[in-house]
Amino acid sequence: MEDLMDDILNIKTIFNILLKRWKLILLLILFTATTSGSITFFLIKPIYQASTQILVNQKDSERLDVTQLRGNIDLINTYSVIIKSPAILDVVIKELELPYNADYLNRNIMINSHENSQVFSITVQDTNPGRAVVIANSVSETFQKEIKGIMNVDNVSILAKAVLKEEPIPVKPKPLMNIAMAAFVGLMLGIVISYLLEFLDNTLKDGQDVEAYLELPVLGSIQRLPKQKDINIHSIPNMGDETLGV
Repeated sequence: MEDLMDDILNIKTIFNILLKRWKLILLLILFTATTSGSITFFLIKPIYQASTQILVNQKDSERLDVTQLRGNIDLINTYSVIIKSPAILDVVIKELELPYNADYLNRNIMINSHENSQVFSITVQDTNPGRAVVIANSVSETFQKEIKGIMNVDNVSILAKAVLKEEPIPVKPKPLMNIAMAAFVGLMLGIVISYLLEFLDNTLKDGQDVEAYLELPVLGSIQRLPKQKDINIHSIPNMGDETLGV
């Protein structure tokens, strides 16, 4: 029972500390959220992406061969490395006259494959939505053309090309997520600072603090009176009109 009461008192103490400095906590939440929103909308360039789909399958096969199917699926890992290699990317950069090098383009290309599927996708990210579409299609076409000479195979087909949407939506940054995360950071920072200020505050606030820190009994206390904003002078009796009799 005593442990339960101690827990209740601790929770009440925590709540009182947070309630005491709620303005500071709210200010930090608004500051971090506003800062994150400003950076997201005005400083960070939006990133767009475009994707193409590639099918790995022998074009001249007349019937479905399970062994060949398994081999095509295993080839996707090898093809993923080849697509992001300078053998493909240098050709794309030269053909499109891009202001990038192969390393930069490599970091902005993602290969996504599904388990036990002969289809994989090539996704390109760029600050320009139209350029992302052009690069994605160029990488797919260049890979389809160059793989014949690199591995002496003809088993790559383009299922779907990248298309520029009428109103492209950036994939990052995500403003709402960034603002929410920043507000959460502000909340945690406000709580930490509130506890730190409370911990560094050595002033005695009530009789319990006096007994705890000074180990002295409290003989009496003076309650804080509310401030009177307006004083009605007519409520004060006029002593000058009274006559003292002898």
